[in-house]
Amino acid sequence: MSYRKYVEKANRIVVKVGTSTLTYSNGKINLTRIEKLTRVLSDLLNSGKEVALVTSGAVGVGASKLKLSKKPETVIEKQAVASVGQCELMHIYSKFFGEYSHIVGQVLLTRDVVENDHIRENVCNTFEKLLEKGIVPIVNENDTVSIDEIENICNFGDNDNLSAIVAELVNADLLIILSDIDGFYDKDPRKNKDSKLLKEVLEVTKELEDCAGGAGSNFGTGGMITKLQAAKRANNAGVHMVLANGEDPEILNSIVKGDEIGTLFVSKKKIN
Repeated sequence: MSYRKYVEKANRIVVKVGTSTLTYSNGKINLTRIEKLTRVLSDLLNSGKEVALVTSGAVGVGASKLKLSKKPETVIEKQAVASVGQCELMHIYSKFFGEYSHIVGQVLLTRDVVENDHIRENVCNTFEKLLEKGIVPIVNENDTVSIDEIENICNFGDNDNLSAIVAELVNADLLIILSDIDGFYDKDPRKNKDSKLLKEVLEVTKELEDCAGGAGSNFGTGGMITKLQAAKRANNAGVHMVLANGEDPEILNSIVKGDEIGTLFVSKKKIN
């Protein structure tokens, strides 16, 4: 039995893009890919879907804007660069979405949203109002005041876990994480030619977690383990999750049509 029919029925969708999707391997901004991403998301909105975007890349984009030859090393430097990157990212997103007649709103989150019920309620209300008005919430961790992602303590981990938290907060039907890998494999495909892509996962087990390494891309901070953590959190909240390659954002159209692309982590709470 294929569970892709539940993906096809999804109406409220959270899409997460990592630094590797937004930038070239040299760290510079991949404007062509970002433009295509906004076009595909705009078309999903036009079709009647509700979409929230969780984006990484503030430090990487900031470093590109400042023409730094390498990523800053100290926490203070990274926070300063992130503040520049946040402005640049929102400018780019606002410009591209605006070309397709859609408005964006920035939402910067810290760990407080998870730990404080009052803040959580306020954030949920904000998300609901933005989505109700057809505004695209663009979410990132507030790197300027929070060092969780910058130090990669695995609280949010390149925003993989943050995207699952957002999916939970907005009561999404589907979370799509676009990464630099085609999905979840039983072995590291970069090291094992006999590795197999898992098309559907019904439970994130200890064995799966053992399969996941901790290494991320050069400019990102997340690895496969944070994606499994995100899948587990999303599934526990009743949200299905698809992990797929974000090299071509057009893949989003295929995913929401229910095509067998990437790895689908099935939420048992949302199947009958």
